Amino acid sequence: MFPFRNILFPTDFSVHAHAALKYAAAFARHSGGRVVLFSVQDAKGAANLQPQVDDLLSDPLLKNVDTERIVVEGEPASEIAQAAIDHDIDLITVAMRDRNRLSRAFGSSVAEEIVAEAPCAVLAVRMPQRDFVEPQNGQTEIRLKRILLATNFRPSSVAAAQLATQITNQLDAELHAVYVIGDYFEQFSVLFPEGGLAALKRLRGHVQERMAQLTRSGGTGAATHIEEGKPYQEIVKLAATLDADLIVIGTAVHGSLFGSSRVLGSEIERVIRNAPCPVLCVPAARVVTPLPALVTQIVPQT
Repeated sequence: MFPFRNILFPTDFSVHAHAALKYAAAFARHSGGRVVLFSVQDAKGAANLQPQVDDLLSDPLLKNVDTERIVVEGEPASEIAQAAIDHDIDLITVAMRDRNRLSRAFGSSVAEEIVAEAPCAVLAVRMPQRDFVEPQNGQTEIRLKRILLATNFRPSSVAAAQLATQITNQLDAELHAVYVIGDYFEQFSVLFPEGGLAALKRLRGHVQERMAQLTRSGGTGAATHIEEGKPYQEIVKLAATLDADLIVIGTAVHGSLFGSSRVLGSEIERVIRNAPCPVLCVPAARVVTPLPALVTQIVPQT
């Protein structure tokens, strides 16, 4: 879990991809670990990469950091996921690209595919956004002050809660945890006022109890927040209000309706795309159904 000792930095040697390098270097320096510089190319491209590899290895960000370089051929997301297994990777750092309407409608980006396929935590960064690495004596250092854990109490959020707690404790950061009651309960209340409002009241009480348990079990004195609305909007808004440096979220992954590829839930994608700070995506058990259930929270009966 944490600290991250083996960090994979996938790159196509573009300026955009370079945005994630400072995080890889800072985490490796913090733990005395290494950065694996990883590139997926076709046969023609691989033969002409040496100058770019040399430039990357000489980057000041990697000063005094142990590095390893690997170039392979194949599909980026699957090769990166396999490399994470083969090289005992603890963290992958990726830079998100803006997507046009066509890509949003018909497919995910390579970075989102990496998050969906990865067997380990993935730090997704999107420029410009709040930074939590700072230059110190010519090198980058981690400066995490506030962490926001987004939880829904499902199995997919357990590993995220554990990792957020470990990072908080080791870096002496401030931890906040948020649960968002989805706006569909309000819709139910309108349709079925005699039952919907009672269920919503019970759910609110249940969430308050679970959040209190989370604080006690973590031993971090986390501040808890219960919001109502669209989950991704409330998470992003709270992160901005708190000036959070990092969002930690569990990434339940579903099988695609249109093939064998893995896809992220839409709320997770939207958090990553709109967050004011980097998002640490923590994998958990795979979901075998193609779509998530509308409601999975257990509402206690009175």
